[in-house]
Amino acid sequence: MASEISTGGRHGASAQDQQDGREARHLQISALRRAGIAQLAAAAVPSPMADADLLACFVLGIDKPELKLRELRGESFTAQQAAQFRELLAARATRIPLQHLTGQAFFRYLTLKVGPGVFSPRPETEGVVQVGLDFLAAQQLAHPRCVDLCSGSGAIAAALATEAAGSEVWAVELSDDAIGYTRANCEPVGVTVLHQDASKLPAELEGTMDLVVSNPPYIPPNAVPREPEVREHDPQMALYGLGEDGLQIPRAIAAQARRLLRPGGMFVMEHAEVQEHSAAQLLREAGFASVTGHLDLSGRPRSTSGIAS
Repeated sequence: MASEISTGGRHGASAQDQQDGREARHLQISALRRAGIAQLAAAAVPSPMADADLLACFVLGIDKPELKLRELRGESFTAQQAAQFRELLAARATRIPLQHLTGQAFFRYLTLKVGPGVFSPRPETEGVVQVGLDFLAAQQLAHPRCVDLCSGSGAIAAALATEAAGSEVWAVELSDDAIGYTRANCEPVGVTVLHQDASKLPAELEGTMDLVVSNPPYIPPNAVPREPEVREHDPQMALYGLGEDGLQIPRAIAAQARRLLRPGGMFVMEHAEVQEHSAAQLLREAGFASVTGHLDLSGRPRSTSGIAS
């Protein structure tokens, strides 16, 4: 009888061990990560592996190297973390922007607050900032004065404020929906935020700026973005530049930049790849000299600069 009791106990423990093993495998980071990548790939998400990893890091509160380390160790999510991860994957599979799910976007050396109602900063805009920073470095200014027009999330302004030593920076944004993000990202790093039309700034700023940077709306009205993340979730106010060519707002921004800059100051503006020549002409018509096009990291013409005479 004692032997039967002992054997039954071992059998019961074995069944429980098997159940525990199945649950552990069900929660393993490696298994859930692989399933998430497959789910996003099936939904035609452009970067399924990167997105799954970022969502896993967000849920766990860690960075990518730590995620890889935990995966190699065979570690698991908690049940609550696994549920949250699956929920975020399902939402991303519907093409809700990754940044809207996490509430943050990475831009140069910054982690920015973003969400519905504000344009999520893109990697190509990092190169636009670099053009401006290179200009300031060559000028060797002790206290450069800079303006970011159509600031949106404030990515450009915050990057200038944190990377250009001694700089004084303004961020200008009109949208009521975006301005909260502008302030949240810019004011902690000392940027002055103006909630108003970028083409109608205080007269006392005119002729005082060393650098004006802008990523204005520039998409033509008939060029609807293909990506659902952009088409369905980015604010139209941040996308469409008005006019048949999409450059009505950029023209107004260029004219304002010319008024703001001191002689020798630079204006650099982002635009679409197909607007390379029209953007250059736009800057020349606004009175800029030394008009120069700039390529992004993939070799596409995505910004143009000019010098105020």
